[in-house]
Amino acid sequence: MRLKSLLPGFVLGLLLIYPAEVRAADAGKTARPTFPAAPAKTLADALPPEKWRQLENSVDRALAWLASQQAADGSFPTVATGQPAVTSLCVMAFLSRGHQPGYGPYGQQLNRAIDFVVGCQMEDGLLSYVTPDPEFRQGGASQTGSYNHAIAGLMLGEVYGHVTGQRARNVKAAITKAISFTRALQTRSKPYADDAGGVRYIRVRGENESDSDLSVTAWQLMFLRSARNAEFKVPQRYVDDGVAYVRRSWNPEQHMFNYVLNGNGSLSPSRGMTGAGIVSLSMAGEHNTPIARAAGDWLVAHPYSSIGDLVGNFDRFYYSAYYCGQAAAQLGGHYWEKIFPPLVQALLQVQEPNGSFPIEPKRDDAQFGSNYTTAMAVLALTPAYQLLPVYQR
Repeated sequence: MRLKSLLPGFVLGLLLIYPAEVRAADAGKTARPTFPAAPAKTLADALPPEKWRQLENSVDRALAWLASQQAADGSFPTVATGQPAVTSLCVMAFLSRGHQPGYGPYGQQLNRAIDFVVGCQMEDGLLSYVTPDPEFRQGGASQTGSYNHAIAGLMLGEVYGHVTGQRARNVKAAITKAISFTRALQTRSKPYADDAGGVRYIRVRGENESDSDLSVTAWQLMFLRSARNAEFKVPQRYVDDGVAYVRRSWNPEQHMFNYVLNGNGSLSPSRGMTGAGIVSLSMAGEHNTPIARAAGDWLVAHPYSSIGDLVGNFDRFYYSAYYCGQAAAQLGGHYWEKIFPPLVQALLQVQEPNGSFPIEPKRDDAQFGSNYTTAMAVLALTPAYQLLPVYQR
């Protein structure tokens, strides 16, 4: 079913109701008189109406700016090694606000972006604009290719039900090949036994380095979940193996998720990886588990204040904002109420007059530019709309 117009404001009928634990606990018991229950809260209740209006204005200005940046080939420009991931994130930003391919003010732009992404696929199924180096190279396609692949596959899964004709056939073929490529990365021989089920870079980083990390694995799990939602054949084993790796990444002593299990960065705290762990578990239907709640408590204890407010050497502001926004929505309840409002404030206060969001200085993802940061900011601000199927509860 298509949504042919933007849904009105923050009173969306699709908003998540929480807490998820509130169920018919007395089902099957003898009926007894009850008092009227208080109205269930929605994600919209976390902000007052005026703040929602500010948020929606911010998102609309950001999308208008993004639309003005699209290149003639359909891409949203960034460094070559960041494609087609950045273009895919931009498409998802429009989808998260209710815009769809072929309809409305951005419909044809979205179609062109989808065609660009599909055109990036290589013979082996990898979705990457640049051919990976034969050996690992920091910052090269041998590193970024796995991000490009998963993020592009995720976006294609989200748009598959909204495209028709030859474009739909092209998207279907691309997703089918991409699933096989992901599984090949997941199952190749790894130097450490506890890396099993996870994914990392296109080329192995080094002799003593992990060949799985939570960052890449989370994107791959989102891609697989999106493909399953779109009724592609994704064996349950693919998901189970990935989620088992995520569970092993949980650090019970520090109440957060580790970036890798072996080597550099294994014990560094990060909002991004903690949010990624929560979202990854939710991809397998593991909502509000003890691990997810403990991770949520860690995020509550580390609220956002500004763009430079990071936790640990591996944290990235926009990257973590994206994951924490989605994680808070998955958890709902007081987690959403505590995490989302300060995140909104931190984002709104740095938005540029032209609608874009500035790059984060001195961080390696600054190379991907303002199309990347703006798309990630929009995705961090829009979880309450629940318009991206992969994130719906």
